[in-house]
This record gives sequence, structure tokens and C-alpha cells, in this order.
Amino acid sequence: MKPISKTLLAALFLCIGSAAIAAPDAQSILKNSDQARGGGLQGIVWEIKLQSRDGAKMDEPQRIIVKAMDESSVAETQEPVRFKGSKLLQVERNMWLTKPGLSKPIPISPRQRMSGQASNGDIAATNYAGDYDAQLKETESLDGEPCYVLDLTAKHKRATYDKIRYWVSVKRGVGVKAEFYSVSGKLLKTARFEYDNTIEHNGKRIPFVSKMTIRDALIDAETTMEFGTVKVKKIAASEFDLGQMQ
Repeated sequence: MKPISKTLLAALFLCIGSAAIAAPDAQSILKNSDQARGGGLQGIVWEIKLQSRDGAKMDEPQRIIVKAMDESSVAETQEPVRFKGSKLLQVERNMWLTKPGLSKPIPISPRQRMSGQASNGDIAATNYAGDYDAQLKETESLDGEPCYVLDLTAKHKRATYDKIRYWVSVKRGVGVKAEFYSVSGKLLKTARFEYDNTIEHNGKRIPFVSKMTIRDALIDAETTMEFGTVKVKKIAASEFDLGQMQ
């Protein structure tokens, strides 16, 4: 057998290197997409206007202020007035509920429904990269936009969903569609995302979610969350202190 020439060997290494560069890392794609929904940022505040519909019946709208930093967030209800002061606190993978009249915060699950199709975990800042292992399955065009299609599997039982199929725009790096599944593989809900807000992060302007529409997979029911008044700002650590909530 003839020895491989240096020229051929160099060409092989170049091809291997180019393939490694071209192959996107699923976990990196996921982590980068989290920023557009409040995940992993050093300090950000936004408002959610939440409206749920079940068939022809419309629920009372809600207004919520969310503050997030790194892997922590707190969501405080402003309207309706009878729920004003209720808070959802998330610290890493733990979540509590407190409201006026309660003597101490109650541990809750991100999987519990807060309103309509929105779970507690949908209200908090998104940290999919911390909660899920990602696998890149394929690329697919969605509404004419090339997207990475990721399969996400929960790392622990405190994740909001067991499995997610997630479409992330190749060009914009944001999640544009999600399908939420049970551990058995049953489709529970779908969601679509819009990004008409922008924020400044690390000296760059990046898109931030402006609307999330969640639809039940079996019945005619949906919840719409509109995100506004987004501000990047420093938040005191005490905002995420469970002892302060007590």
C-alpha cells in the first residue's frame, strides 16, 4: 500500500475541519435562542398581557410584570385587582407561589396551569438550555423561513414539559414554533412566537419576544400572551429571595 501523500492528507484534514465548523451544535442553538425570551440575561423586566379563550368563552384578561436575571425570575400579577400582589418566584428549577393572605410561599410545579393553556413555567423566563437536552433532527422551512428542528428532552421532572419539538430560525436564532409532548409522546399543546420587540445585549440589538400563542392540541382553546415595555436593567438580588417573599 502506497503511503498517503502530504497533499492528500492536508485535504482530508481540511474537509474534516470544514465539516466540524459547518455542523451546528444543538445545545448552543438552544442557549442562544433563550435570550430572546429572557433566559440567561443579567437583568430584564417586561409586561405580559394574558388572554385565554375556551371555545367562544373569553376569560378575564390578566396583566403581569416579570423580572428576570440569570436563571431566576419573579412574575407579579397587577390585574385583575383581586389577584394583585400574587407572585410566582422561580429560582433555578424551583418555583413558589405567594399572594396576599398567605402566611408563607407555597411550592408549586412549573407544569401546573396558571391560566388557560399557559403553564406556570410559560410565564417565567425561558431557560430551555438548562432544562432540556437538545438534538438537532433536521432543517425545515416554516412559513418560508429555514429553521433548525430540535428535539428537546427534559433533564429533570421540574421542567415544564417532558418533551418539546422546537423550530429555531436559522437566520434570526429565535424559536418560532414549539410542540409540547407528554412523556408517552402525546401532543399536548402547540405554540407560535413573534419577535417585534428588541433589546440591547452585549452591545448588540437582539430580538425579544412580543407574542406567544398557545393552542390546545385536542380542544378549541388558546391563550395569547403579549409582551411589552421591555427594559434591560439591573435587578436587586433580593427580588428573588424566598425569605423576602415570606
